Amino acid sequence: MSLLDSIKYPEDLRRLKPDSLRQLADEARQRHIDVVAQKGGHFGASLGVVELTVALHYAFDTPRAQLVWDTGHQAYIHKILTGRSADLPSIRTRGGLAPFLRRDESEYDAFGAGHAATSISAAWGMAVGRDLTGEDFDVVAIIGDGAMGCGLAYEALNNAGHTGRDFIVVLNDNDMSIAPAVGAMNKYLTRAMTNPAYNKMRSVVKEILQRTPTAVGEVMEEMAGRLEDSAKHLISPGVIFDELGFRYVGPIDGHDVEGLVETFQRVKEMKGPILVHALTRKGKGFTPAEDDPWTWHASGPFDKVTGKGTKSSTGLPRYQKVFGQGLIELADADPKVVAITAAMPDGTSTDMFQKAHPDRYFDVGIAEGHGVTFAAGLATQGVKPIVAIYSTFLQRGYDNIVHDVALQGLPVVFGMDRAGIAGEDGPTHHGTLDIAYMLAVPGMTVTAPKDGSEMLALMRLATEKNDGPWSVRWPRAAVPAEVPPLAEIPPIEPYSWEILRNGADCVLLATGTMVLTSLAAAELLEDDGVRATVVNCRFLKPYDRDTLEEMVRSHPLVVTLEEGQVTNGFGAFMAREIDAIEQSTPPRVAALGLPDHFIEHGSRGELLAELGLDAKGIAERVRRLAKRAPELEHA
Repeated sequence: MSLLDSIKYPEDLRRLKPDSLRQLADEARQRHIDVVAQKGGHFGASLGVVELTVALHYAFDTPRAQLVWDTGHQAYIHKILTGRSADLPSIRTRGGLAPFLRRDESEYDAFGAGHAATSISAAWGMAVGRDLTGEDFDVVAIIGDGAMGCGLAYEALNNAGHTGRDFIVVLNDNDMSIAPAVGAMNKYLTRAMTNPAYNKMRSVVKEILQRTPTAVGEVMEEMAGRLEDSAKHLISPGVIFDELGFRYVGPIDGHDVEGLVETFQRVKEMKGPILVHALTRKGKGFTPAEDDPWTWHASGPFDKVTGKGTKSSTGLPRYQKVFGQGLIELADADPKVVAITAAMPDGTSTDMFQKAHPDRYFDVGIAEGHGVTFAAGLATQGVKPIVAIYSTFLQRGYDNIVHDVALQGLPVVFGMDRAGIAGEDGPTHHGTLDIAYMLAVPGMTVTAPKDGSEMLALMRLATEKNDGPWSVRWPRAAVPAEVPPLAEIPPIEPYSWEILRNGADCVLLATGTMVLTSLAAAELLEDDGVRATVVNCRFLKPYDRDTLEEMVRSHPLVVTLEEGQVTNGFGAFMAREIDAIEQSTPPRVAALGLPDHFIEHGSRGELLAELGLDAKGIAERVRRLAKRAPELEHA
């Protein structure tokens, strides 16, 4: 039996001798590689924190001690060590383990997260709550994988520093951009800075200086402070954290598990806010991931020996790849077009644009709000910014959209990837709210293309009109048909809808991904004697008023369809507009879309079917509605 097999929970881990931890880390790393190779999932970040995770659970009394992991990309090893190793192959599948951390999945998941840079704020709230309720336990935030570039992290550090409350932040630095290489001197300094004798002496000296007669004492204290600050500038890269009020410890080797344990055990005895800086390597232990951490941030199933993917392809490219190529073609034709993303160049395929137009590409890091306002500033100078951000992440810049872009009528184009059901990444990554939140913004043109060609045509139209903010959404899926070069795609008449099929019994006002699905549903309805008109409502706002009025007056049943939350969505918007149309016999109106609750993880296809948004589900719902429509009851 392997050592890992004997560890179900951290209390088992803490019974081991320190010299056994290296073996345990190696076995946990291999377990992670084996599972992701079979099932796919987030990969490189967890490989980089194997030793760090083992050390944290060894040194701290979890779950009483609260470990708050940032984002969750780095938490697969945490799951392995906290009672979920046997279930790990179910991760990201319907009914299986969640892809990120969830408070309702395990008592060891102190805080749920899927978006970056929340850990310090949440952990700080826990530390303050602990003190207010008179409890006594450790609180540790573990942040990294680029999240320290997010302003939220610094807001939290600024708030927590200089308070005197016991609070620990671990910076998992897997980029090695803010620290020198780990060596003997750094190890010595870390040991010295965490040594109880050193810290006791430091406190005693400070106390003596404060008791010294005022004039002399102030001078001596000032001199001592200057000497300590000067030493820190010379030997420590953590001056910024010291200035924020944190005692800085590090940098330390994030792959030396025994050294990490020793450091954490000493840090536990220190008082006040502490920041421990650990240097790690993303993808540690799997050579392809070490060599190319961007590509291996997440992976589909792969061969462990060759590193090649084993999942079959549909042959058609994903929307994001079509967008990336189309963005290049837009910029080739228009020198004012620029691209902005927020730390997701590969996920949005703006990395393709970077290679073609490096001077017009801007990755702002995990700073969505800044990216939006930066785009607004560019627009004031006649530049045409296209902001490519996942729908769920763009929520973080909503005030910037409203206040800095829309209020000023600036022509910024928002390209929202992963709109609708994002699949295995679950509720933190589903883009369910963007239709509702964009419709609520005055002056925003809201669009949803039915396929890849229409997506590019809408993007081109947005840059040509250049008369205010636009949004275009697309799913995490393959395009339904081949997409020609942008120059060969016909233009779209602004704010026009497209009637794709005619039928007298009902009309399906479909948006985006629901258009082709509605056509398939209409075929099924035809077999049952229900004749359906299908309209491609590619412009959600402003919309094609003439076509809407024609459809409402000529059909007894109007059904809207959207891959977005129905609460305050397109259906709700259309219901209001339909109610304002003068008509002798108002039609029955129904809205189909995503329900008003968070949707779990699973494959995109199975989730849409479960929600009744596949062709069969839509046909069943429309069939029931048609039986209740006034004119059809007597047919």
